[in-house]
Amino acid sequence: MILDFKIFTSIQEKKKKIDEVRPLSKSLVNKIREQVIIEWTYNSNAIEGTRLSLKETELVIEQGLTIKGIPLKDHFEALNHKEAILFLEKTIKKGNIKLDSFLIRQIHRLILYKIDQENAGKYRDVQVKISGSSYLPPSALEVPIKMRSFDKWLKDSKNKRDLIDYSALAHFKLVNIHPFIDGNGRTSRLLMNLILMNKGYPPTIILKSDRPKYYQVLDFAHKGNVKPFIDFIGKNVERSLTWYLDAVTPEKRKEGVDKWQLLSQIAPKTPFSQEYLSLLARRGRIEAVKKNRDWYSNLKAVNEYIKNK
Repeated sequence: MILDFKIFTSIQEKKKKIDEVRPLSKSLVNKIREQVIIEWTYNSNAIEGTRLSLKETELVIEQGLTIKGIPLKDHFEALNHKEAILFLEKTIKKGNIKLDSFLIRQIHRLILYKIDQENAGKYRDVQVKISGSSYLPPSALEVPIKMRSFDKWLKDSKNKRDLIDYSALAHFKLVNIHPFIDGNGRTSRLLMNLILMNKGYPPTIILKSDRPKYYQVLDFAHKGNVKPFIDFIGKNVERSLTWYLDAVTPEKRKEGVDKWQLLSQIAPKTPFSQEYLSLLARRGRIEAVKKNRDWYSNLKAVNEYIKNK
């Protein structure tokens, strides 16, 4: 296992707590699902540069509205990402998932639908560069060969032993090959989540605010050091579990030091300012979740940080 053991342990504990409260009511599941689809769509597209805000993303995918001043392409990106999530859900429901390049191309076809029909679901035939990175992906001629090797890697049971490693490396390897002319990042994040969701994990959302860190650890991985990337993904899996656990825990059970509160409410009870707690939350130094635009944490998380500082 490459993932940091402390992160692994925390993930296991939180997944166990979620499993203990299952099955959840249908109404609660639907409410959480709707929110996750909006958050996931917004953040994944925002990482790639969409101009839609979180609220505008909600209006586009839930009400079919067109936002004035925003290119049509951005609207299609939001609608397409939602359709890709629905495709993942249907694929998981069917069972017997075959993770391979055919399935990856199906996901990609949905991502570029009505945006670039000519290249949707098709491997690129030109050289591409990754914006902001010195890494040069394989030539177009190498892509089919690399994808066949990736198919073998996905199928190999020894690579599946550690779920977080497997999902994170699948994500990285697809980005590393960069088989498509556009939509590689979104497709890779969807593939990662297909692997996680199929094992009962909630979707892992990489936040737009984490974009610089995300690109930095991807760059390390391109240069051969995959551990920072896997730990980064692990922390995001942990954060998504924290958010999900909070969403499914009845309010009456959220008491004392475990109760999630706004950082402005916690700060007066700690040695730190709200701004410093916000910095710790953004850097993953304290356990925290972001709801809409606000960070939430609890006294237990802050006390844990003080103890281990």
